Amino acid sequence: MKPYSQTVKQLNTLVHDGVVPGISYLIFEGQEQLRQVRGLAQTRPFPEALEEGMDYDLASLTKVVGTVPVVAMLLQEGKLTLEDPVQKYLPEFTDPRPTIRNLITHTSGIAGYIPHRDELGPVELKHVFLTQMHVNSSLNRQIRYADVNFLYLGWIVEQICQAPVQKVIAERVLKPLGMRGATFNPVASKCVPTEIQPKRGLIRGTVHDPKGYILGEHCGCAGLFATLDDLTTFSRALIEENLAGLLKPAMVDAFFMDQTPMAGEHSRSLGWKLLHSREADHHLLISHTGYTGTWLILDRQSDRGIIVLTNRVHPTAKNQAYLDRRDKIFATYLHEMQRP
Repeated sequence: MKPYSQTVKQLNTLVHDGVVPGISYLIFEGQEQLRQVRGLAQTRPFPEALEEGMDYDLASLTKVVGTVPVVAMLLQEGKLTLEDPVQKYLPEFTDPRPTIRNLITHTSGIAGYIPHRDELGPVELKHVFLTQMHVNSSLNRQIRYADVNFLYLGWIVEQICQAPVQKVIAERVLKPLGMRGATFNPVASKCVPTEIQPKRGLIRGTVHDPKGYILGEHCGCAGLFATLDDLTTFSRALIEENLAGLLKPAMVDAFFMDQTPMAGEHSRSLGWKLLHSREADHHLLISHTGYTGTWLILDRQSDRGIIVLTNRVHPTAKNQAYLDRRDKIFATYLHEMQRP
């Protein structure tokens, strides 16, 4: 495997400089790989070493590791189409314009402010999300990344499958792929802690995302915990074996193509953000990040990728230094991917 010396240096420096407590990462190219687990699982209330096989709160990686594959399977099975209106499955939502395509590409324009959102119960929170949001002028015009799109997708999955979305993900994605550490109900002692909050204290083994915390198994935008090995299994299966045969080649092709409803090229496929390779052909890669400090970049054409797991929100989510450095690491990795 070609060297990724600057990428590795920048990843390790995140821990060295105290930007994150610890880090687990894997860079792979074909069957070769570079793997590292280093640093601390937590710094407060006392230091604890980061160990192999610990579960991370994946945050929004739940969208692409769990919800997107399930939606893709339902598309393959003809149980929904990208042009179906959201209202067809969620009649409480009264605007007939947004479609499944809008939700999965974050072009729905669905927005709004819910007062005291984090104090509502699960039934009330879902009702408010369906009845008190509005569709703004960005519909079919702009990509505005928002969790609400994947909350709706999760509830649409539930309408079709007649089961909580997280149970559907477990049955249709996690179990078939053999992602043994991946779960929505982890053992707290095996988890990397996230934030220390006034009301919840040290969050460990329960989802950090406040909407996911309230909605539980009915949340399609967050809630999945997984190990570095689990994400390695998922990533290789997706780009090498069409998700171990769960998806058709044409469906995986669609992940690497712009799927937005606007004219021209944009940066979204089915749930994934698209990046351009720095190589001569500028082929497309897929990527996604998670609020807690997780991310993936996958290159199907060249069978390469990088998986990074941190708990950058520990002990506090106020960590701009991480976001600045993450962007630089992205750029460094894409540069070092270039073949001579």
